[in-house]
Amino acid sequence: MPVELDFKGKTVLITGVTSGIGAGVARLFGRAGASVAGCGTHAPGSPEAERFVSSLLSEHADALYVQADVTQLEQLENLVDRTIEKFGKIHVLVSNAGKNVFAGAADCTEEEWLYNTELNLGAHWRLARLCKPFLEKEQGVIVLMSSNHAYSTIGGCFPYNVAKTALTGLVRSLTIEWGPAIRTVGIAPGFIETAASQKWFAAFPDAVAERQRTIDLHPVKRLGTPDEVGAWCVFLASDHASFASGTTYLLDGGRNALMQDS
Repeated sequence: MPVELDFKGKTVLITGVTSGIGAGVARLFGRAGASVAGCGTHAPGSPEAERFVSSLLSEHADALYVQADVTQLEQLENLVDRTIEKFGKIHVLVSNAGKNVFAGAADCTEEEWLYNTELNLGAHWRLARLCKPFLEKEQGVIVLMSSNHAYSTIGGCFPYNVAKTALTGLVRSLTIEWGPAIRTVGIAPGFIETAASQKWFAAFPDAVAERQRTIDLHPVKRLGTPDEVGAWCVFLASDHASFASGTTYLLDGGRNALMQDS
């Protein structure tokens, strides 16, 4: 008997859908038949927003796009309100939106620290809390997007790695306090083929060489894709993964298995 991941009749709310991992997550849920409400900082009608909507339409899925800065509570409230207004229910929340905020621990400014904390940690908790009553009604699922920086990091990646590490604690707390009505899991992607990773490579004198050096550090000898992260989200949100809760799953192509980068 084949394993089917069928989300027809279900609504999934995803943050940060206009590029990168969020776009892949939205695409894969649309492919599974879900209606998808997504947000980004781009205006409705922008190429980025239209690309999200068209990607869902190409999968024959219904879509709603809402412009939202997830660090602003009133914009999160509007996002949830608009989702309920259009679809009536929320079955899955994928709290994905985030951004690299890299600095040294001594050099990080107060502004960088506060912005990072709001974006990469606080926004996930606030949105989850707003969605809680709707998810409880549907025996829903929360997927929080962490990072491989939650498990191991390098110098100069503070305060990002601190917030991503804290997200693993949020996964555990929501699991304990909101279960069994709501099941919570996390995903911690490593190097994924996104604009952000290309920006990272471009910061080196030889971007091509740095990219290859990074690939060589992965036992699978390649980088991941947004669609692969999306597929994990779809599976973990499905009934097939109903015994998975309170855990953040590391998805890094085996890089964590190395004792050192050599």
